[in-house]
Amino acid sequence: MQTNLRGRDFIGDLDFTKEEVETVLDVAWDLKRKRALHEPHALLRDKALAMLFFFTSTRTRGSFEAGMAQLGGHAAFIDSQTTQIAHGDTPTEIGEIYGRYFDGIAIRQCDWNFGNQYINAVAKSSRAPVLNMQCDVYHPFQILADLMTIVEKKGRDLKRKKIAVSWAYAASYQKPISVPQSLILQMTRWGMDVVLAHPPEYKLMPDLVQQARDNAKRYGGAFDITDSMDDAFADADIVYPKSWGALLTTQDNAESTRIGKQYTSWITDGRRMKLAKDDCIYMHCLPADRNIEVADEVIDGPQSVVFDEAENRLHAQKAVMALTMC
Repeated sequence: MQTNLRGRDFIGDLDFTKEEVETVLDVAWDLKRKRALHEPHALLRDKALAMLFFFTSTRTRGSFEAGMAQLGGHAAFIDSQTTQIAHGDTPTEIGEIYGRYFDGIAIRQCDWNFGNQYINAVAKSSRAPVLNMQCDVYHPFQILADLMTIVEKKGRDLKRKKIAVSWAYAASYQKPISVPQSLILQMTRWGMDVVLAHPPEYKLMPDLVQQARDNAKRYGGAFDITDSMDDAFADADIVYPKSWGALLTTQDNAESTRIGKQYTSWITDGRRMKLAKDDCIYMHCLPADRNIEVADEVIDGPQSVVFDEAENRLHAQKAVMALTMC
């Protein structure tokens, strides 16, 4: 167990070592048990967290705000558009000032080629730990919750368990690529056989793909890329199909829409789930474009664990906050 997390930032998935992630999971399960048993666990009494949002949120805001309350502290919701951030406050000023007002700063900033830079710039100037609630590159808290859920469903030994991380069609907007990138980075550290599936236009950042390859080699798993959703699903223990934007191909929304319409068949339906193992679980970070990205029969079906996964956001985030902000 590694417990030297006090005051640490958590911005990228690899900011915490594998051993430190194991500590986070142990604490998360302990806090989950305490909540189930109605045992008080006010580990952050009199502590305050700034939650700075540049993008809307349902699960992220709710789980961080509830988590801080359950830990005995307070979370302040801060909308970038209704503060002076929209009129000139710099990342340095936010880091310096909020780092003095608050005991932690959590930020969601997903603008392409900017979000991660912004969060790191705030962290550079902050005396309080900075937590990444999602950026254009990483979504580390989502993936901690995903890992927690997979262990709960598949056991602690994940070596050679096959997870399909697949692109899926969605008509709503160019979604960030941070979820699939964080998935391939974190899951390859657990000896899993990770298969990334996407059409040619939906590539991920090459340096992160190489890090995933390096992780697979180091931890005894595998990492493969395919352009076939069916091949990725074949004999999978876990499937995690999710839409993301063709951001490395184009940032033009009209062009992205045109590209996406070529791949409307990339949907998770009953036929595709039958390609996976009988006890395969379906995962999604939500929200999903129903009957476009995933069929109702799947997301509402017995193999879906999306609500357990969403709940575990609360417990994983509480664990990191408790460990970094005490």
